[in-house]
Amino acid sequence: MSLHNQIDPAAIQLSHEEVRRYSRHLIMPEVGMAGQKKLKASSVLLIGAGGLGSPLAMYLAAAGVGRIGLVDYDVVDYTNLQRQIIHGTKDVGRPKLDSAADRIRDINPHVQLDLYEVPLTSENALELLAPYDVVIDGTDNFPTRYLTNDACVLLGKPNVYGSIFRFEGQASVFNYQDSPCYRCLYPEPPPPGLVPSCAEGGVLGILPGTIGAIQATEAIKILLGIGSSLSGRLLLYDALHMSFDEVRLRKNPNCPICGPNRTIHQLIDYEQFCGMPAHDRSEFTGQPQSNGQAVPEITPLELKRRLDSGDDLFILDVREPHEWDISNLSHLGAYLIPKGHVLDRMGELDTAREMVVQCRTGVRSADVIRLLRQHGFSKMVNLVGGINRWADEVEPSLPKY
Repeated sequence: MSLHNQIDPAAIQLSHEEVRRYSRHLIMPEVGMAGQKKLKASSVLLIGAGGLGSPLAMYLAAAGVGRIGLVDYDVVDYTNLQRQIIHGTKDVGRPKLDSAADRIRDINPHVQLDLYEVPLTSENALELLAPYDVVIDGTDNFPTRYLTNDACVLLGKPNVYGSIFRFEGQASVFNYQDSPCYRCLYPEPPPPGLVPSCAEGGVLGILPGTIGAIQATEAIKILLGIGSSLSGRLLLYDALHMSFDEVRLRKNPNCPICGPNRTIHQLIDYEQFCGMPAHDRSEFTGQPQSNGQAVPEITPLELKRRLDSGDDLFILDVREPHEWDISNLSHLGAYLIPKGHVLDRMGELDTAREMVVQCRTGVRSADVIRLLRQHGFSKMVNLVGGINRWADEVEPSLPKY
């Protein structure tokens, strides 16, 4: 697997300003002038400019990687600021690519920035990934992870992987030096709705800094050709207990994309494969993900009209107790049963009474409705956008989170 096939490092020159800028690299024998020229001749594509993409973009730019591509089509939201440190308060509402580009250019004006304000899809992935030496996965959903993996395997690109959730993170390098790929580790995606997103489950704000820095370290080592990479190893980080563990990975001889008898020769429909959307913007729009069959819905304004008219509606809140403490509809008679306890506490629910199920954004509540349908409940509607949309449209005095 050859790197630096776009620019010959021998033809690269460093200006006096760049020599000063990278001086702490240049005095390291593992880097030196030759290594710094390699970095300047190198290119990296970052998928995502969010939690992981923030430290990745800033550290790679500061290190002197000559060309950095960013793929993201989202906008900065207040909920991002707790962890996505490349963006600031003044950037709320701006495209993430715009605020990220401003920060990167301020860190290092010598970097060539390629900005792709589009979702990564099966139609454009091969074209977007092809010009870059290393691809770094900073995404937060399974369809895009499988898409990134398969595109990297088909193109022969190293895939620097990272994922985060609550206090835990993972990192590895796939498809490098004959290492396993992501499908070797996870042949099948989890069932839709089983693994909550960071928007639903939360994430320690510092965690993506740790995992993103590890990913950036792996990318730099690959570009320089030094050290031992995480190829063939999965690094597991537990921030709550400050521990690192490691799992050895092996290539799956039956892997459908990187095995000797592969069955995948082109990119597929990854949303269909995973049974979930790849490009969820529910954190910002208040629209729930579609994790299976459709459920009946009610908007906050419709719910308010029905309550005002005296309709007998039971409001079931399926969030966690610490979320209830942030904001709740107890003044409307809302009743809290966390999603994970609904089956055990079904006896507290009345099948004959019409029920409005709500959560933060409408994702978990839709899952609960599908679950309760299997146990004889039929008079249920999902509050579209959850309590956050209720705060937007009905009660602005309620805090959003």
